[in-house]
Amino acid sequence: MIHTRRGFTLIELLVVIAIIAILIGLLLPAVQKVRESAARIKCSNNVKQLALACHAYHDNVGTLPPSILLRSGESRTSVSGNFGPNWVVLILPYIEQGSLYNSLPSNPATYLSAATADQSWKNLKGTVLPGLLCPSDNGKDVQYSGSGGGWARGNYACNAGGVHGGSGISSTGYPSSEGGATPTNGTNVSSLPSTLAGGGVMCINWGAKLTGINDGTSSTIMLAELRIGSYLGAGDPRGTWALGYTGASVISGQSSMDCRLPNGTENQADDCDGCVNDPANGMGACSCGFQQANSRSKHLGGVDVAMADGSVRFVKNSVTPANWWYMNMRNDGNVWTED
Repeated sequence: MIHTRRGFTLIELLVVIAIIAILIGLLLPAVQKVRESAARIKCSNNVKQLALACHAYHDNVGTLPPSILLRSGESRTSVSGNFGPNWVVLILPYIEQGSLYNSLPSNPATYLSAATADQSWKNLKGTVLPGLLCPSDNGKDVQYSGSGGGWARGNYACNAGGVHGGSGISSTGYPSSEGGATPTNGTNVSSLPSTLAGGGVMCINWGAKLTGINDGTSSTIMLAELRIGSYLGAGDPRGTWALGYTGASVISGQSSMDCRLPNGTENQADDCDGCVNDPANGMGACSCGFQQANSRSKHLGGVDVAMADGSVRFVKNSVTPANWWYMNMRNDGNVWTED
């Protein structure tokens, strides 16, 4: 007897293909979820290491690092001129980048006291440092083209606090906390008292002592995430690790006016030199001199932050404006609650 081998019919083959497609469709979200979870863990670890480095700097110098060293007469609102190194440059020896720091012809920390505004520290501005990059973000390979160009990107910022449009010192977010000054809320967050203090943690030419953070180190944000703005153009400075201005490596004025929440979708929210407006994607911006920028990330639902005690938290986008203020300002006298 001759036996013939029966093959698959077309219908059977199509059924098998359909089943495989369904299984792949079910598996893909799970894979993406695992991948994002791993990216968040990596990002959280990056923030933790930077926080520990800031503490090591504090142990050595006696204060947290300033957000930027900036001479009198240099612009506080434009990324031009002979501005000095930022907080990340100053902590390089504490994040295993001592050789990079020591390769410079002069010590960046002497910028204010030197006879001239030595710019040799900018020799390292194009160095890509993996520990400063969040795996979830994109645009890492597009250098910032402003201020001479060639600036490498990064995803982390210090908290300079301050108030845009407030009262007491200045209406401009970043300069309002210079030297550790404390502006007040004014009428910028209607649900909060107009006299509420808005002092930052790491400001222009000033870093707080841990013992001087009035609201407590476990209750006050020291570092937070930023998104890289290069997908909007190489001239968008947001997410530039060695540039000590708002949106680049600093959050400031981040609880006032139209820039009140992390990952907010307000129109023209971040106010920084050269930034591009994209509110629909959580990157609203105005290229103007008010100098405010909020914490932003590509993580689903919130941002990673490091408190001043070195602990790391994930703050949800749904945080209330009041709690976001209380978390960011070192001396408002209020304790935030979980949202």
